[in-house]
Amino acid sequence: MSEVTGVADINTAAAVPGTGGVGAWIRYGWPISAEQIDFAAEHYRAAILQPWELESAAELKRRRPDMTVLCYKCLSSTRSYEPGPLYSSGVSYSEAPDDWFAQRLNGGRIQWARYEGHWQMTVWSPEYRNRWVRNVVAELTDSPFDGVMADNDVFDDYYGLDLPIRDARSMTDFRDGVGELVHTAGRALNDVGKILVPNIAESRREPGRWARHAAYGGGFEEVWLGFSPVDLFDPETTESQLPQADGPGLSILRVPTDGNDEHPNFEYGLAAFWIFGAGRGAYSATGHDDYSRTQHVAQLDWDLGEPLDEPVRRGHTWWREFTHGWAAVNFNSDRRRRRRVRVPRGMVDVQGDPVGPRLVLHPRRGVVLRRG
Repeated sequence: MSEVTGVADINTAAAVPGTGGVGAWIRYGWPISAEQIDFAAEHYRAAILQPWELESAAELKRRRPDMTVLCYKCLSSTRSYEPGPLYSSGVSYSEAPDDWFAQRLNGGRIQWARYEGHWQMTVWSPEYRNRWVRNVVAELTDSPFDGVMADNDVFDDYYGLDLPIRDARSMTDFRDGVGELVHTAGRALNDVGKILVPNIAESRREPGRWARHAAYGGGFEEVWLGFSPVDLFDPETTESQLPQADGPGLSILRVPTDGNDEHPNFEYGLAAFWIFGAGRGAYSATGHDDYSRTQHVAQLDWDLGEPLDEPVRRGHTWWREFTHGWAAVNFNSDRRRRRRVRVPRGMVDVQGDPVGPRLVLHPRRGVVLRRG
């Protein structure tokens, strides 16, 4: 199996429309209930669970062999509060020698700001990276999980590292180290029939970063279209992210909301997901660290079918027609830049009501319609 072409065959069902809509269940919070498993099996295309949720993973795969079920693993930290024997990091707190913990210039270990019990590791250390890969491959080889969602494929300092620190003077050392870990782990997991889907931070800032890091099964964009529900990207920044919707592999795109599924960002991101990904990949919209629920709107279950054309644009407003529906999005941030767009005949909204030949799309809003 090759590094790139082979992984597309590991889980092709997750990359095309099918049973369960296009939703991604990002679920690494509190314990999972039987009711949530029932809901997930009916409504989601992909799921990210904690590595100890083996029974849940096996049950989802039993009910939905086409679902991609990934286990969470952090690339960059270890957590001192986890009892084991399975861990959300590739290297446990107790097994790591002292020199695998990143240290300040005075020798103190570095705990992440805002995340108590998360300790930064020396991702630039080959010994740390090799142990991470060995542990994760051994754990996943006979697992019900299809692969790993590798969190914290970092680009910048998000956790109060306050460089320089010992053996690392800039974020280049972190980026290079994590990049080496992604490539080594991706190849090793592919060799045992599993995929690697990193949480690729800010790939828009480095040409080719997304494609390189997603080459082993896909990529996860946790801040697609914005950092928070009130801090959405300007049109140019937004449009620089759009190629992520089209792979390689399984693209999992998460748009920020305030935790309410009725938040307009839910449909805003879903419309962009369809326009630029044509329904491939998987999509989610959640509040910050809100990973204990089953986020859902009715449109998440729709299959709009095959695209009838390429995405069409007028300025920063885009739309696309499909065999079973239509989607449009307005990326403008200026409140005055409302746009009137022509709607194909025969479309209905989420209530099933017919939609007229034109509609007004406000800035930072999207709409997803289906054929009546």
